[in-house]
Amino acid sequence: MGTGTSKNTDGGSHGSEEERENLDQAGGQLYVSLKMENYKLKGELIPHVYGSVPLVGSWESSKALSMERESASMWELSFVVPPNHETLDFKFLLKPKHCNEPCIVEEGPNRLLIRGNLQGDARLALFRLNGDEVLEYRVFIKADRVSPFDLAASWRAYQENFRPSAARGIPDVSINSMPEASAEHGSSATLELDLEHYVVPAPSTSANSALVYAANMTETPRSLSRAGIFSRTDGSSSSSHSFKDGGVLVDRPPTIKEMEVIVPDSSKVYSGSGMVESKSVGTFSPFQKQEGNRGLFVDRGVGSPRLVKSSSASTFATDLNLDTETKNSMPAAAGAVAAAAVADQMLGPKEDRHLAIILVGLPARGKTFTAAKLTRYLRWLGHETKHFNVGKYRRLKHGTNQSADFFRADNPEGIEARNEVAALAMEDMISWMQEGGQVGIFDATNSTRKRRNMLMRMAEGKCKIIFLETLCNDERIIERNIRLKIQQSPDYAEEPDFEAGLQDFKNRLANYEKVYEPVEEGSYIKMIDMVSGHGGQIQVNNISGYLPGRIVFFLVNTHLTPRPILLTRHGESKDNVRGRIGGDTAISDAGELYAKKLANFVEKRLKSERAASIWTSTLQRTILTASPIIGFPKIQWRALDEINAGVCDGMTYEEIKKNMPEEYESRKKDKLRYRYPRGESYLDVIQRLEPVIIELERQRAPVVVISHQAVLRALYAYFADRPLKEIPHIEMPLHTIIEIQMGVSGVQEKRYKLMD
Repeated sequence: MGTGTSKNTDGGSHGSEEERENLDQAGGQLYVSLKMENYKLKGELIPHVYGSVPLVGSWESSKALSMERESASMWELSFVVPPNHETLDFKFLLKPKHCNEPCIVEEGPNRLLIRGNLQGDARLALFRLNGDEVLEYRVFIKADRVSPFDLAASWRAYQENFRPSAARGIPDVSINSMPEASAEHGSSATLELDLEHYVVPAPSTSANSALVYAANMTETPRSLSRAGIFSRTDGSSSSSHSFKDGGVLVDRPPTIKEMEVIVPDSSKVYSGSGMVESKSVGTFSPFQKQEGNRGLFVDRGVGSPRLVKSSSASTFATDLNLDTETKNSMPAAAGAVAAAAVADQMLGPKEDRHLAIILVGLPARGKTFTAAKLTRYLRWLGHETKHFNVGKYRRLKHGTNQSADFFRADNPEGIEARNEVAALAMEDMISWMQEGGQVGIFDATNSTRKRRNMLMRMAEGKCKIIFLETLCNDERIIERNIRLKIQQSPDYAEEPDFEAGLQDFKNRLANYEKVYEPVEEGSYIKMIDMVSGHGGQIQVNNISGYLPGRIVFFLVNTHLTPRPILLTRHGESKDNVRGRIGGDTAISDAGELYAKKLANFVEKRLKSERAASIWTSTLQRTILTASPIIGFPKIQWRALDEINAGVCDGMTYEEIKKNMPEEYESRKKDKLRYRYPRGESYLDVIQRLEPVIIELERQRAPVVVISHQAVLRALYAYFADRPLKEIPHIEMPLHTIIEIQMGVSGVQEKRYKLMD
């Protein structure tokens, strides 16, 4: 954040004494971060901070500031200290979440922070419970001084570089710094201090699985049998089964019987000619141009405007079928994604149609988390993607009670067993690709050149391999990841002693470190110290093509910094009342009330997050909903506008059914691919939202997104990892806030309903 100093409990600092003096004289503001960590949490005790006036206003425990959960074991609170109150006197306390029991204040003297320097030695926070039981928290206190020149430069950028939009004179970016007088329905009293009062149940999706071990959510091994599952060597299964892996119940559909894959002759020429108009859901049809060259017609929507009518169109659309491999290699996507798939199909070698991302790295470097995020992103874009975790295969094949000795390089039985499960996972992934899969993500340490050569031999002629290596040199992050691993991994579920499990895992890590060989062969991407989101390096070798390029772009912008993302529809509009789609009307009286309630909610939820921002579409119903929110920059995104209904804009669904029955039935048949005449489909919306997703991943501060039903369905599907076909049917109620919490242990969801 520009030039500044940083003090923490370890006594470390950044910047010279001269730099600190210059910032002090220039009036730089202090940014303080307080963190508490405990791996043996007691009940539902929520850490709080209370103390001197600049912090919370008083020493009353009822006014203490709640700390936010950063991970399963870490709590955090950050705030900016006013320049004239840089002596902070404070303590930590624990509050019960659901009852009126008294608070538990930490023992010992008050903590004193003067001008960013902690007075006295760093110490644990000790809380005495009933009797002689003592609960210990590790404490991390960090202070950064922010240069006023950086703040001034940011403000000038907002004022000078952004101009009012030409349509309505509304600025693309605005910051309201002065609070407005509260209206009759807009006072803070209309929103109770306890935000939990408005919590409503969230649907059961993977977005609520933040505390579930990520490897358990990967592809279920089809080549192994256990506890009621019987999979034959051909991958077929006669019925649906359930099994428990690490305590997580997983329901699997019947395994698809392995198909006979016919490799087409590249010289084969398809019959038929002319431009094709197709009402079918299948969006790819081959045709032969007059010159006799092979080609592909791509229709990205159902019910598109009739531009060309061919006498042979209906026969062509119904009689021609793609061969299995051609059909299955195409993603269910739109725009550039579809165009890239066609180019790969037409010009690339056969193995380039399938891509294997092979993870490489020592344990506790974030491989599984990175693989899960990349899987979610590629599925959302429309690429058939699956995540194969070798550790899951190992646990099914050899059990969960393997000690560190199993992973020694001088243990031939262990090496053979680990290579066996890696080969089984690779075979499953390749078989799945031959059945129609496009991108397989192979999650394991793959720490030796010998193991990687084995995988390359198995993939030769079948799929293209890119190695993705994750390297981390930050001991704090490694230690945090190790502790999360002990808490979440099924390998240590039966180990009651946390410290014993910790030591065993460190021994396992030492065994891997002795033989680790960095990737230097083939196509690879190296992520070096990228997880913090504060720089790092990314190295790329022998990478080409649209999809690998998108993967690199995504990885450059992703990080693990915890922050909330709030999604909400605009307040009720006048067209909502009339039942009309599209349009650009103002909000109703109920919508205005919601706008005021939303402003109060944002003020309370993000009161310690001054770096947060508000994103809206360019339509006035979202801009009006955001207008009562003060103190945060507001940014308009054209990409966040509602789905374009084309010629149906402003109509009711009853009017469409009556006047355009064919369009009504086409939309009803396939809402995902249906494109309004001269408008958009849901696939088109996903395509234009990709920059929004990348920017949400890149942001390190909270973001409030105020948009529209179709757009928010698509955004929510990304975070919740919902299949594309479900997007048009996701419930996105008015006057409800969906909070997506992104952090080191995954994605969690909470919903607040402010109005009925």
